Amino acid sequence: MCDTLVLHEEGATWFAKNSDREPLEPQRLVRLPAVHGDPDATVQTTYLRIPQTASRHAVILSQPTWMWGAEMGVNARGVAIGNEAVFTRLVARQGEALLGMDLLRLGLERGDDARHALDIITGHLARYGQGGPAGYRDKKFRYDNSFLIADPRECWVLETAGRFWAAKRVARYAISNQLTLGADFDLSSPDLPGEARRAGLWNGRGDFHFARTFDTWLLPWVGGARTRRGLSERALAQCAAGGDWASLAAALRQHGDRGDDLRGHNNRQVCLHAGGFWRPSQTTASLIARLSADTVELAATGTSAPCLGLFQPLSFDEASGGAVLSDPAAPAAETLWAAFEPVHWRALADAPFRQALRASRDALEPGLLARSGEWAALAGRARQWHGEWQGRAAEKPAPRPRRW
Repeated sequence: MCDTLVLHEEGATWFAKNSDREPLEPQRLVRLPAVHGDPDATVQTTYLRIPQTASRHAVILSQPTWMWGAEMGVNARGVAIGNEAVFTRLVARQGEALLGMDLLRLGLERGDDARHALDIITGHLARYGQGGPAGYRDKKFRYDNSFLIADPRECWVLETAGRFWAAKRVARYAISNQLTLGADFDLSSPDLPGEARRAGLWNGRGDFHFARTFDTWLLPWVGGARTRRGLSERALAQCAAGGDWASLAAALRQHGDRGDDLRGHNNRQVCLHAGGFWRPSQTTASLIARLSADTVELAATGTSAPCLGLFQPLSFDEASGGAVLSDPAAPAAETLWAAFEPVHWRALADAPFRQALRASRDALEPGLLARSGEWAALAGRARQWHGEWQGRAAEKPAPRPRRW
């Protein structure tokens, strides 16, 4: 389960996403340099080896440590992409193809703008298909994907079912774990209505409706996709003209009507906390980006649970992100994500600790997001905050959560 939103206004685009994955699945934030003249003819994605391109854009990716692709990211050209699991009628239950996260990374590494990235994703989808085990430990977990693709000038929602797809240009939009496009899409796979009819998925009566043709109802309902999307849409509606860091961070920290009653959560929260058979996922990373013609600015937690984590600023400046970025070759145990998990576990079980953690975070974060200081000073403040709370958590360690 995930939530992604975009807001395009006044010559700039805001992008934000929570990545919801299995508890205990490490995720790292990495910055990869641009590549020019790569001699390798192919690249190994998570499951498939496919042709490589010799030149690729620099990217910042938030990725589960076991896969090649990424849950969300931004490239140096100002393209941002986030994906969502969607549980369509065409999810491949066998075999291996490109994961949605692989398609996302391909779009960022190769896409010059949002529309170009969309074409790259759909081209690879048509050629290789999508699918394969997408869970960390749960290798039966499989799904199709939807995407929000943005750059400083425009945003696209792209939804897929098997090798079928539809896309629409949008300005304020949110996606969760269900299809949202009806009959008013702007682009689609070739002869989409006819192909759906020939496949026995649409009876040909009335207007062709993408979501009604391909979506299922059970997993989107269990996952609270409609409610979570509604929370994101209301947050977007309340954003000030032009957007701001605090509003987007608040949108990703929403608990809906359940507030801080973490045990009473029910999958209908944007900031997700795992618990029980019916709530097996948690938010494992969060990212915000502001894309303009002049700059690409980001903020990321690099940790689980944005309601507990600290958004830290970074960019494609090599001096930035010192306290949140990971070495792509380093073990998962050396990520910020892993270092913060004991703090996360303690905060889940200890309400006074949780409240003190948030109060401390709220005092520090605005200054970081305002980029008030040199990159080294900003990283130093973030490291000090993390070190302090890791020390406090170690004073009374909490057991790590059960794996559901």
